[in-house]
Amino acid sequence: MKILVTGGAGFIGSAVVRLALARDHHVVNLDALTYAACLSNVASVADSPLYAFEQADIRNRAALDRVFVTHQPDIVMHLAAEKPCRSLDRWPADFIETNITGTFNMLEAARTYWIAQDRPEGFRFHHISTDEVFGSLPADKSVMFTEDTAYDPRSPYSASKASSDHLVRAWGETYGLPVVLSNCSNNYGPYHFPEKLIPVVILNALAGKALPIYGDGSNIRDWLYVEDHADALLLVAQQGEIGRSYNIGGENERTNLQLVETICGILDRLHPREAGSYGDLITFVTDRPGHDARYAIDPSRIRSELGWSPSVTVEEGLERTVRWYLENEDWWRPLLARAGVGQRLGTAEKAAS
Repeated sequence: MKILVTGGAGFIGSAVVRLALARDHHVVNLDALTYAACLSNVASVADSPLYAFEQADIRNRAALDRVFVTHQPDIVMHLAAEKPCRSLDRWPADFIETNITGTFNMLEAARTYWIAQDRPEGFRFHHISTDEVFGSLPADKSVMFTEDTAYDPRSPYSASKASSDHLVRAWGETYGLPVVLSNCSNNYGPYHFPEKLIPVVILNALAGKALPIYGDGSNIRDWLYVEDHADALLLVAQQGEIGRSYNIGGENERTNLQLVETICGILDRLHPREAGSYGDLITFVTDRPGHDARYAIDPSRIRSELGWSPSVTVEEGLERTVRWYLENEDWWRPLLARAGVGQRLGTAEKAAS
């Protein structure tokens, strides 16, 4: 089976690429190599005869048509997107162009190819999205996002991802393109670009810098180990019901403060400071606008229909992640020169009304 992965040099995409190749699938990695992409994420598999790389931008329709004709994929796994923390720091046109127009281009390139191939029965277009499209949840842990939760995006990023979700469904309904969708909770793990909470905390701690936590640290997220997510994505791509969406969650809700304190405890044990605890570096910073209070996914559908459930608890996953960063300085050290690395982004003030 040949799988076209967009965004395959990114954090989640590279995990999909590595796992798909480990399972002997042919993989075409299509990536524009923007700020958070790292070909080193796939260096361990780049010499595989089953692997091909195409540097292309999903905003370039002609390039996409060429990739489809050249490689003739059986499955498309569409992960390429501008990332959430950038949507408050940069002009939001980037998010509209990539996440909405880019997805439109992918759908049209896939549809053109699918028709030219006489609509092969096994073809799938798997669109990978986020739980942020559903908005925010109350603190009541009995309330969770399901596949039927109404969309309520609160940021430029989540609005653009919600829009792309709707486009994918529309192409399925209107043109019969065989689509499946998935929405995931917060990912973490090896190769996580150091601009999000967990890698920023780990690297700042190792450098003796402040560990920034938005607000009072009470925001709750459901944490999903990236390799568990990659396993679920391949399952949905191959066995998910056409036209259906699947929520993929880690069933590991933690407040941001709890999460950072856990990381500090792991570092205290594995890499002690000369004096004091890493927890002494925790610093509370002004909350960012549009910061949803709680996300939590109900993964009942993927469990009951496809037999998937997360295999890694957040404590196990954080220990694996911390160990990986301690052992792979040669991966993250060169990234420190990139703009924004090591900082929590998305702190722009709300525009005046």
